[in-house]
Amino acid sequence: MASTQQQPAPRPSAATAPDHRPALVAGFLGWTLDAFDFFLVVMCLGAIGTEFGRTDVAVAFSLTLTLAFRPVGAFIFGLVADRYGRRLPLIFDLVFFSIVEVLTGLAPNFTVFLVLRALYGIGMGAEWGVGASLAMEKAPSNRRGILSGLLQEGYAFGYLLAAACYFLIFPRFGWRPLFFVGGLPALLAIYVRLKVKESEVWEKVRHTSWRSLFGEIGANWKLVLYITLLMAMMNAASHGTQDLYPTFLQRDWHFTPQLRAALTAFSMVGAIAGGIVTGMLSDRIGRRRAIVGALLLAVVVIPVWAFAPTLALLWIGAFAMQFMVQGAWGVIPAHITELSPDGVRGFLPGFAYQCGALLAGTIPLLEARVAEHMSYARSMATVGAFVFVVAALVAGLGKERKAVRFGG
Repeated sequence: MASTQQQPAPRPSAATAPDHRPALVAGFLGWTLDAFDFFLVVMCLGAIGTEFGRTDVAVAFSLTLTLAFRPVGAFIFGLVADRYGRRLPLIFDLVFFSIVEVLTGLAPNFTVFLVLRALYGIGMGAEWGVGASLAMEKAPSNRRGILSGLLQEGYAFGYLLAAACYFLIFPRFGWRPLFFVGGLPALLAIYVRLKVKESEVWEKVRHTSWRSLFGEIGANWKLVLYITLLMAMMNAASHGTQDLYPTFLQRDWHFTPQLRAALTAFSMVGAIAGGIVTGMLSDRIGRRRAIVGALLLAVVVIPVWAFAPTLALLWIGAFAMQFMVQGAWGVIPAHITELSPDGVRGFLPGFAYQCGALLAGTIPLLEARVAEHMSYARSMATVGAFVFVVAALVAGLGKERKAVRFGG
């Protein structure tokens, strides 16, 4: 049922401590490039719909489709990561989703576009679980929180890069060339191959058979369900405040593409700051307290974020909302990898995360449909308030294993 006999892992020394840095860089950049592509669709939602003759709701379905296929990637690559190691699945995945990104920019019709977004979901779902398990297993236990914040905010940095590229490229060349930048993950695969070492924790607890691996997964089914529920609420909080935000700025505020990109990029600066600050705070006060506190503060920010009476307050609200939401998210890589047993850490956090993303995948579609009958502001505010409170409740009722020693 369990993995092979586990031996205590040696404590990190000054000589071995830097070993975590290449893994953290690889995880950060992989998640950055994943998010970059995902949010290109968010930024270009209206333009894609115009070219293919589709409504906002139809194009928003492509976001849901991507989220729906993420568990497939997490399932396949997570199992391989626990059976054969973290590095090779990560390298293969980086090459795979870079090819899909480039092909998205060449999609001849909406059907092909949807198929490519589904394939991209497989690649996106694979990257987080494998990359996060590798980085967190190498990170010093007393600094997992802040390093978790750095890792997770690769997502916000990818959104920022998408906004910057949209600002510079879209007005002149349209949406298709933006996806050609997606070939960059292939270069990151070379970096992983040359610089990143295999997880020492995995080498100590690796499974000798598929039966052993599936047995340990089955033994932890309750934990899988809990993390799935937690990640469903966390994904709802994130996608509910991000995916249709540029469309909100276009429909309710009549922003130009450049101004939408600028404000979105500014909000992602708040996200990066929030992830790092809250992650660092979680090393002191605990993972659950940090997550719950950030989510409840997000509720307080809703009036300024959605109903700002002035342009200045709109900018402040966008920054503050992403500071809180992504602040809560910054704790997640450390929290759910710490909750997961050593023998299934490549599979369990990533798969449960992506199953949660699947459950939350209807949020953009729901907000778009509700916004057909009211403003985008009211739609996002109503969904956001409900999601933040429930997410805080789920996080608060869970367990915690802050700074637990991996491999011991």
